[in-house]
Amino acid sequence: MTTENFETAALPAPAPASLTLGLLLTAAITGSLAFLQVYSIQSILPVLMHEFHLNAVAAGATVGATVLAMAMMSPFMGMLSDAWGRRWIIIGSVFFLSVPTFAMCFVHNIDQIWWLRFLQGLVVPGISVVLLAYIGEEFDGIARVKLMSFYVSGTVFGGFMGRFLLGWLNEFIGWRYAFLFMALLSVAGGVLVLKQLPPSKRFVPKPHVSQALKMLWQHLHNRHVLSACALGFCVLFSLVGCFTYINLYLAAPPYDLSSAGLANIFTVYLIGMVITPVAGRLISRFGAVRTALLAVALSVFGVLLTLDSHLWLVILALVMMSTGVFITQASTLNYIAHHVTEGRSLASGLYYMAYYGGGTVGAFLCGHAFEIGGWPAAVNTLIIAQVAAMIIAGVLMAKKKI
Repeated sequence: MTTENFETAALPAPAPASLTLGLLLTAAITGSLAFLQVYSIQSILPVLMHEFHLNAVAAGATVGATVLAMAMMSPFMGMLSDAWGRRWIIIGSVFFLSVPTFAMCFVHNIDQIWWLRFLQGLVVPGISVVLLAYIGEEFDGIARVKLMSFYVSGTVFGGFMGRFLLGWLNEFIGWRYAFLFMALLSVAGGVLVLKQLPPSKRFVPKPHVSQALKMLWQHLHNRHVLSACALGFCVLFSLVGCFTYINLYLAAPPYDLSSAGLANIFTVYLIGMVITPVAGRLISRFGAVRTALLAVALSVFGVLLTLDSHLWLVILALVMMSTGVFITQASTLNYIAHHVTEGRSLASGLYYMAYYGGGTVGAFLCGHAFEIGGWPAAVNTLIIAQVAAMIIAGVLMAKKKI
């Protein structure tokens, strides 16, 4: 047991940590680092399709590879974190994320890209899952809600910046050197998190496998955990399916957008970054469930609006769709944090396993739909997932206001 773990085990329930601007910014930056690499490749999918002679499904699989690995690793990372602690897993994961990103500079075929993207995905839960457990454990009440909202805002910014940087850097230095630059960003970010993330004060280690399995059994029989997982599945299904294949749609006539033009499209994520902190106020006023229902409805309308032929309306539609997704995610994370008091990291891991599993399935099914019927067929697939999300939130989760 480390010195940090020994001290927190001796004092299992000190007062919650005080909330500072530095902590809010650290949560946002760490969230950005987690998702800087995850979806970056979306902005250069048309380039990869041309260079490696790929169809839409094969290109989309490079996105699905990362979220598949994230789905597989999330519950295990939750168990490790519950046993070993939070802070060093987060810091180590940020640093290690730079390794497969750097290796992307030297790939020769799409299979190598797929496996390196898979390795990236294996590392990300060490940031996302563990940081959520850290926040839920160290903070209470409105402080926890604010930190969760800032973390989600950070993930939004990271998701935008990864796509934006890779798309524009491809125009100037090519996508291989662009990945080198992004690997260096991960290293720099790791140094920052190392210096700024405070040690845990309320962590109590649970090192035994039997305890982890018992907690897993409890979570798998917890309606709140299961319904949140189901909603998360539908949420990322929609986001990955939409933002992977809208690129192929907009790269073709009549739009003919370049990788830089596609990168600019992802500035819609910045709207989500601004809106998401407001989600904390909405959740506090209306409850997580009602907020999620309204957000999913906004996403449905946004997806339908992408069928309009005017580019400015397509961009507006993506703003609406992504904002709805981000608010839904913030609502779901707060729902879990409120209802789960033990094994938080494992609960977060289960949520993210379902969440990223939805992204993998969304990339696969929407890719096949796009191959068969173009963007309208992909939209139909997305709407089915979003209607399912509304049913889950309105029926399975709506038992009481939180």
